[in-house]
Amino acid sequence: MRRLIFLALLPGFLLLAACGGEAEKPSGPGGAEGGAQQAAGELEAQGERISVSGGSYTRVPPSAFRALSEQEGVTLVNTHVPFQGKLPRTDLFIPYSEIGERVDELPKEKDAKIALYCLGGPMSADAAETLVGLGYTNVWDLGGGMEAWREAGLPLEGA
Repeated sequence: MRRLIFLALLPGFLLLAACGGEAEKPSGPGGAEGGAQQAAGELEAQGERISVSGGSYTRVPPSAFRALSEQEGVTLVNTHVPFQGKLPRTDLFIPYSEIGERVDELPKEKDAKIALYCLGGPMSADAAETLVGLGYTNVWDLGGGMEAWREAGLPLEGA
């Protein structure tokens, strides 16, 4: 019985050990802009570049997507239909199949940071590919969608 309890608690202890104790990193040269570039580089390192026609986007796990969603200037878009909840800080709900027709709701700057998600991943991946094809260069996707987010113990709203 003790062994089962230990095995059940072990992942939580390992996660706490991995998350705790890391010193805050200075933003380095360039002030806030340098810090933002460093943060983007760190997020990209946790993710996977997905090449599509017209360029690429970055798929990241829930922990990196959460950090991304907390950055200033990021547009967070729920692309899942039908609605099945949303992540905190969500800015827009645009069904994946309509994203190409509703770009007027997105930032006009093609290098603006846009973070997409859906329930399981395929709809936001489709939306990301559409945006890259339209010339957007800073597109991010939540790998595994809200299901992975929930499995990571992160909060959902309205689910």
